[in-house]
Amino acid sequence: MREHVNDPYVQLAKKEGWRSRAAFKLTEMDDKDKLLRRGEVVVDLGATPGGWSQVAAKRVGDGGMVLALDLLEMEPIHGVEFIQGDFREDDVLARLEEKLNGRSVGLVMSDMAPNMSGVPLVDQARIMHLAELGLEFSKAHLKPEGAFLVKVFQGTDYESFLRSMRETFRAVAVRKPDASRDRSAELYLLGRILR
Repeated sequence: MREHVNDPYVQLAKKEGWRSRAAFKLTEMDDKDKLLRRGEVVVDLGATPGGWSQVAAKRVGDGGMVLALDLLEMEPIHGVEFIQGDFREDDVLARLEEKLNGRSVGLVMSDMAPNMSGVPLVDQARIMHLAELGLEFSKAHLKPEGAFLVKVFQGTDYESFLRSMRETFRAVAVRKPDASRDRSAELYLLGRILR
């Protein structure tokens, strides 16, 4: 708890009005990779508390569309349409597809993480399952030149998921933004341009 309170990114997020320190992760990756374009359609999977959605809504502007989804409730954000539900359930996916109304997505971003059990093998399997679901959604809904940004943890199944990303996208990059804690095993994989 003390580490969280004293974290410079947590303090800066509070000062600048961001919902979470995660806003700085996305900002850094977007500054480098130019993922969020004005007028773009963006899907934010695992959105709560809304740091990524805030950044996305600001950067795509009023002409864009940000659809956010999470199992947990999220306070409203201007320019963001929120669906509360479990991404693993067909009816929730159908609600998300209904909101898209046939529009192709420019960026799917997934910061989803399961409730951690503390058993590394179990937690790794759960997070990779969520990453795979995000990848399947991306294959179905991205524009040909679209991008998929997904949080993963190094460990079992990482290499096979990385292969799946490379089979799906022409370019795949690994990102570890400065706002990620050093001790965290989290990485972000960025896939661009569908094969």
